[in-house]
Amino acid sequence: MAFSDPALRPALRASLPVLFGYVPLGMAFGVLFVELGYPWPFATLMSVLVFAGAAQFLAVGLLGGGAGLLEIGITTLALNARHAFFGLSLAARFPRRGLARLYLIFALTDETYSLLSGVEPPAAVDATRFRAWIAACNQLWWVLGSTLGALLGTGFALDTAGLDFALTALFVVLAIEQYRAIRDLRPFAVAVAAAALAIGVVGTEHLLLAGLAIATTLILLDPRRKAWVSSAT
Repeated sequence: MAFSDPALRPALRASLPVLFGYVPLGMAFGVLFVELGYPWPFATLMSVLVFAGAAQFLAVGLLGGGAGLLEIGITTLALNARHAFFGLSLAARFPRRGLARLYLIFALTDETYSLLSGVEPPAAVDATRFRAWIAACNQLWWVLGSTLGALLGTGFALDTAGLDFALTALFVVLAIEQYRAIRDLRPFAVAVAAAALAIGVVGTEHLLLAGLAIATTLILLDPRRKAWVSSAT
């Protein structure tokens, strides 16, 4: 992909809401990472090669607790199992082969999924390149935030209390954008009902996986779900 690509500008504009969440969150990760005693470039490298915000925060806690690679790997797999749902729902929009497909699979975070499922490519640009640029821009914001945080954490003692709220605010913005795309409250009602049911059944420890499973089941059982998909796509 070239920087003169006409798909870059609309993708960059679409990714701006993610910038305001990823940079402060990435900075918090960078600060916490270097507090473990690792050199700051390792935070950048991890964000380039791993790019999984929640899993990277989890890794900080596990590394700080002396966990081994196997334990970190299994825990990360369980945490990111939700991405299987994301990938299946976007499979038809990804190219069937090539580097763009591999990168889109690698870079599929929660926020990228929200944008790819809720933002339509402009008519004049290639859809695959537009989606790949969105994923690349989102990763750039995360790498930038991680690097800045690691550099600041190396030179200063910083208080990161409250920075994690940026992720909650980001999801609120993305949910609003999704509603503006489909103009239907039913999928959001299903999500709320699934979360409430999951809390009642499994509690908060496994809320995310249980909530996703319940929401997916409810949506698949709803004969009107095609209207949601057609509105968003």
